[in-house]
Amino acid sequence: MRSAVVLLFVAILPAIALGQAAQSTPGGLEGEVEAVKAENAVLRDQVRQILEEQKALQEAIRRSQSGSTEAAVPPAPPAVSPQGTSLTREERFRDGMIIWQTGKDASVPFLLKFNDDTQLRYINTLSSDETFTDHLGNVREVHRRNDITVNRQMFNFSGYVFDERLQYSLKIWTSAGAASIVIAGNIGWRFNKALTLTGGYTGVPGSRSLVATFPYFQSIDRSMADNFFRPGFTQGAWLTGEPVEGLNYMAFVGNGLNTLSISANKIDTHLALSGTVWWEPLGAYGAQPGKSRNMYDDYFSSEKVRLRLGTSFTRSREDRFSQLEQSNPDNTALHNSDGVLTFSTGAFASGVTVEEALYKMWAIDGGIKWNGLAVNSQYFRRWLNDFVADGPIPLASTFDHGYELTAGHFVIPKKLQLYARGSQVFGEFRNSSEYGGGVRWYFLPTERMWLNAEVIKVNHAPYGGAFTPYTAGMKGWTPMIQALLAF
Repeated sequence: MRSAVVLLFVAILPAIALGQAAQSTPGGLEGEVEAVKAENAVLRDQVRQILEEQKALQEAIRRSQSGSTEAAVPPAPPAVSPQGTSLTREERFRDGMIIWQTGKDASVPFLLKFNDDTQLRYINTLSSDETFTDHLGNVREVHRRNDITVNRQMFNFSGYVFDERLQYSLKIWTSAGAASIVIAGNIGWRFNKALTLTGGYTGVPGSRSLVATFPYFQSIDRSMADNFFRPGFTQGAWLTGEPVEGLNYMAFVGNGLNTLSISANKIDTHLALSGTVWWEPLGAYGAQPGKSRNMYDDYFSSEKVRLRLGTSFTRSREDRFSQLEQSNPDNTALHNSDGVLTFSTGAFASGVTVEEALYKMWAIDGGIKWNGLAVNSQYFRRWLNDFVADGPIPLASTFDHGYELTAGHFVIPKKLQLYARGSQVFGEFRNSSEYGGGVRWYFLPTERMWLNAEVIKVNHAPYGGAFTPYTAGMKGWTPMIQALLAF
């Protein structure tokens, strides 16, 4: 009924208006007609709005009559581009999902972006021996596995606020394999391309795999040698930048090698020092900017050769207590080359416990890519000395060295990659090795989602971590299947 009245009103309104205009003086008739037309346009807009409101009211009545309890929810305000316009569906994904971004001239600049890494893995180590013997002749248990885990789940909220140079991030970091969760934050200030200062949580940059490369490894995870030698994650402050085109650096000072979730009153007073430099003389190694910029494989099939050459060094005075914390995502504890924890009782002599040790590690790495082929390698040298123990131990220092090597090629560009990998540790107490290979399938047209199937043969793993394929002392074949989403 209301609609009919409105439409009737719209129909007769022009006639009434023209009738009134006809009674006006001839000289003012044209002007009055134009005025009536303008009024009619306004009225039509009002009528259109009334009809839309009526339609919404009828929809609400229909829902209430059908018994639906669903409330009408106003749409969320759209994110906007730096130019102040609403983001399209394609623009909303820019190396992560843009939740909100203010316009270019906003009085309070703000960006909130969401990234996720989800790693689902099946692993089987049942072919391994159930025990191993350390260098002192003690028989120790090997923890064997046959399980499916959400091996890593990492949510990251990042952006800038108040000023585009004031950067922040909040990471929720879990490992079901290690039954742990950490909430970590960073605050940084970007002076320019050559210098950014950041404080908070990060990986100690003693290995290439700890410098913005996760999870874009060629294989399912870091190698056995890398996990044995590398430091872990802690709180600290660091400088990063690219002072010369292709030359990158990171200089870090922090609480220790592995203090991700240890309270401050349990961390010793010694600070860890670490730094890394890498050179990409023929262009960006990852070929694309953003999260996958340091990826190991050649997903983008570089038409020209790309190189990455780097070196890293770390020094840290380590305390036994801070090394006993195991339930941390991606953290590592120091092991001797026979697979025994360095700070455990009986690691060097029966009944004797090392309380402190000085850790030094130097690594050099290199990689080359071309036309879907990628080869990456790293060599490690580690020293432990300056021991403080509660009894006599038979040596003053240990020296271990080793390497890792991976090579992969896309047999179907951006779709299917075959790869082989291996690593070795030449240790003070025992040598260890692994070799294997696998296939990686990108079933969607993006480098952000893939499936892996891999099998490796491990000979006396010198290291163990619940979030890795390795348990200390394992020896045998290990098949794995993994799905990884990284956007």
